[in-house]
Amino acid sequence: MPPTLKRPIGLLASLLTVVTGCASYHAAPISAAQNAQAIQARSLDDARLQEFIAATRGAGAAPDGGDAAWDLTTLTLAALYYHPTLDLARANLDEARAGVLTARQLPNPSLSFEDLAFTPGAAAGTAWTVAPIINFLIETSGKRAKRTAEANAQLQAARAELAGAAWQVRGGVRDALIEIWAAERRVELVRSRLDIQEQLVALLKSRFDAGEDSALELARERTNTNQLRLAVQEADRAVTAARVQLAGALGVPLRALDGAQLSYRAIDSAGPDDAAVGADELWQEALVNRSDVQALLAQYAAAESALALEVANQYPNLTLSPGYAWDQGQHRYLLMPAGDLPIFNRNQGAIAQAQARREQAAARFTSLQTQIIAAIDGVTARYAAANRTLLAADALLRDETDREQQTVRFFKQGESERTTVLSVRLERIGAEQSRLDALIQHQEALAALEDALQHPFFGPALPAATEVSPRVAVR
Repeated sequence: MPPTLKRPIGLLASLLTVVTGCASYHAAPISAAQNAQAIQARSLDDARLQEFIAATRGAGAAPDGGDAAWDLTTLTLAALYYHPTLDLARANLDEARAGVLTARQLPNPSLSFEDLAFTPGAAAGTAWTVAPIINFLIETSGKRAKRTAEANAQLQAARAELAGAAWQVRGGVRDALIEIWAAERRVELVRSRLDIQEQLVALLKSRFDAGEDSALELARERTNTNQLRLAVQEADRAVTAARVQLAGALGVPLRALDGAQLSYRAIDSAGPDDAAVGADELWQEALVNRSDVQALLAQYAAAESALALEVANQYPNLTLSPGYAWDQGQHRYLLMPAGDLPIFNRNQGAIAQAQARREQAAARFTSLQTQIIAAIDGVTARYAAANRTLLAADALLRDETDREQQTVRFFKQGESERTTVLSVRLERIGAEQSRLDALIQHQEALAALEDALQHPFFGPALPAATEVSPRVAVR
């Protein structure tokens, strides 16, 4: 090789060594059996989970129950730790973050040859013609900045969607906890009613055996007893179903809840006054700062940047191609600029599409706020109706309790029979069941209002969802 060729070829070799810094591929296969085994092994006693809960509580998420009990806060943290919905949201966030990195990158130059030839029979040192060229793409009109702005907006949308996923996970845990709370209280009342019903049947049977009562009345009460026994079984089934719901909301198998003591303090103490529920501040906060609102705002900003990029794309980029040529013993230095000629189109189609996508983003945002207003109106009316029903149920329970106390006094004075006392107690428990049904509807309406406003009415505020899975790194 002629010595005069060593310098340019050495330069090319130096440029090619840049590829030694490339990332390498690492396979990460998934085994369905091993993955299922890992899910089934999840436990609330997991040491890393306990570290995550302790670290988050130390950051301000105070518990709302006993030290040993799993309350809404700690259960929510367990769901933030395990639930696959958040893993997917975090993966989407990682993709958006990588999109920013991609958008910021400068386009790599390319290497080409204007000529590469060998002439047989030529004099020594003049047989080769070598003309390497390096092509540099120069983007015009701030395209890289606009592309980066679009990627940054998509990143903000992904962060808002992660926050929204965390709210959905909290809502699932809260709803499941309400179901267990309601089912267990129904079991208590049905069992109490069954106990009194069995006492009444035993008393009627003894009176029937003594010839004091008819067989018809005894048969009727025995039928009621059998129905209550079935109701107890149904109530027990509802408790199991609610625990299954909670396990699913946490992202753990059902057996992970074995031995877990649940605290219902957040449910028992939830219930803001009507002024707080209907406050304009909460409405405005929801219409501006709800996670889905923030996500669509970011998506609209991304559509704006995409439109700006397409407008900039009507101005052609430049390509500068400096090079060196060894042409049969002659040195030649090259500079070959190039660029697209916007003759047949000026990117009108892509600009029109970007404008339409921006209008779609604006329409989606307006539609979302309209839906939020309708949802808040609906759940506010539902909560107010449930509140009125609860007040009526409270009044009915007070009347039945007073009636029971009065009947007991009459019984002690010998002015009433024991069967009457038991019948009145059954009616009082029936009023308690009606009151419990009203209370459940009240708390479910409040839960729906919490979702609509994304404002915590049950316990403390939602802990921030970590952008890195706490199963990988605990803060």
